Amino acid sequence: MTTLESHLLIVDDDERIRDLLKKFLIRNGFLVTAARDAAHARRVLSGLDFDLIVMDVMMPGEDGVSLTRSLRETLSIPILLLTGRGETEHRIAGLEAGADDYLAKPFEPRELLLRINAILRRVPETLAQEAAPKFLQLGPIRYDIERGELWQGDKLVRLTATESQLMKIFSARPGEAFSRTKLVEELGRDRGQAQERAVDVQITRLRRKIEPNPKQPRYLQTVRGAGYMLAPD
Repeated sequence: MTTLESHLLIVDDDERIRDLLKKFLIRNGFLVTAARDAAHARRVLSGLDFDLIVMDVMMPGEDGVSLTRSLRETLSIPILLLTGRGETEHRIAGLEAGADDYLAKPFEPRELLLRINAILRRVPETLAQEAAPKFLQLGPIRYDIERGELWQGDKLVRLTATESQLMKIFSARPGEAFSRTKLVEELGRDRGQAQERAVDVQITRLRRKIEPNPKQPRYLQTVRGAGYMLAPD
């Protein structure tokens, strides 16, 4: 997916920041729509399709974390949250709610651009394949390796962009353990303890979708001293 094909939704109650972000991202080749709060964002989302949402956490009324959690019930659009520098709890809550990444304020617009492009590169594109599809079986869950789709019976299990990328990484080498550092690197993130902690949150979320009992994982296992490993049937 290229920048020129990407339609972004900016959600921020600060008109000045909203306008600055919109102008900056348009200059960098994106199609951009802006919303002033959660209610406005819901109305816009009901009528338009987007490739990514950039959303402020602290908004009057419904906040960004709550809106993220609600949107995740029906949408798999990547979400990048903007948080205050000291709002660690909001960042973790945002990731647990379904956000793909976060960026602390104040930030350099260039860094926002890099984060957006990194997320868009992780979004799996459905490609027509002539070969027979290959699957991994995880109990009642079936993962289509070529399409990057997770199925439970005839029901498609929605994955966020980051969850899709994690499944792609693990399914390429089932039975092999990946360290947190390696996963951060594969996801295209900056290295650091905060990002490794974010990977733990993403793993926890993914387990809720593939494990009969997420607290006692059978398929996405923790390998002591080595990291995480996908162990299909």
